[in-house]
Amino acid sequence: METSRQETPSFSQTEINWDKLDKTKFYVVGAGIFSGLTVGLYPIFVVKTRMQVATKNSLEKSAYAIARGLLRTDGIPGLYKGFGTVIMGAIPARVLFLTVLETTKVAAFKVVEPLKISDPTKAALANGFAGMTTAILSQSVFVPIDVISQRLMVQGYSGHTSYNGGLDVARKVLKQDGIRGLYRGFGLSLMTSTPSSAVWWATYGSSQRVIWRLLGHGNYSNGSGPSQGTTVLVQGAGGICAGAAASVITTPLDTIKTRLQVMEHEKRPSTREVIKKLIADDGWKGFYRGIGPRFFSMSAFGTSMIISYEYLKRISARD
Repeated sequence: METSRQETPSFSQTEINWDKLDKTKFYVVGAGIFSGLTVGLYPIFVVKTRMQVATKNSLEKSAYAIARGLLRTDGIPGLYKGFGTVIMGAIPARVLFLTVLETTKVAAFKVVEPLKISDPTKAALANGFAGMTTAILSQSVFVPIDVISQRLMVQGYSGHTSYNGGLDVARKVLKQDGIRGLYRGFGLSLMTSTPSSAVWWATYGSSQRVIWRLLGHGNYSNGSGPSQGTTVLVQGAGGICAGAAASVITTPLDTIKTRLQVMEHEKRPSTREVIKKLIADDGWKGFYRGIGPRFFSMSAFGTSMIISYEYLKRISARD
């Protein structure tokens, strides 16, 4: 979603620049759209998180078994453990994320535009830098949300403590570890989210240009651009490519980070101990626990998010 001048005519006709948006409408409508996406895809995150913390002795390890167990014991609400915490924290986090992302892309494209490199490469560099910068800044909000919500997701599973809601988690974490307890795994979160965000946005930006080129939409001399349906399909394909690339690259770090964040104070292992236990239990494939749900969630959420985001920009554009 590049926000500067584009050299490919067809792509520039599908893009809405940051300075052309009604910001109030963009943020208000965006909060509703992304909340709706979270409702639809949240159960996948719960299953993925439980798969990542499963021990060798856990009775339920597969995605199907975990989902079935949650439905059997808690019904539909079981698939939404920790949802309240996520939805409350997601709104300010999304505002920060989208603002930094778009403004950084504007600056990044101004830097790479004069370079004598291909359009997909320019898009990858500018989008990747914007995604990386955004991830670094937004982790100050996202990590505490992760710590609280992930503990709620795994409560009662494989020996994990049960809580009375997000406030109870926050109170106990602060009592045990102070404020740094809410930032447990912050370094690994940066190591996970930074390359993930960089790879996601770089792949999304560059893959679109490659797809447009393959489709032959390189020049519209009569001023007409591609149809809206074609544009949505290309953006969706870019989201799938981006989600696939990011999930494969970052799942091992995400597995380690999740295990660190859900451990109790008295059980808390070091990063090295988590790695050793994963290898001892499942070998190197242990680092890819939950790869199926994570791959699906990143691809599905990424594609849904990017199509919704591009739609949001269209309806928020000033005349």
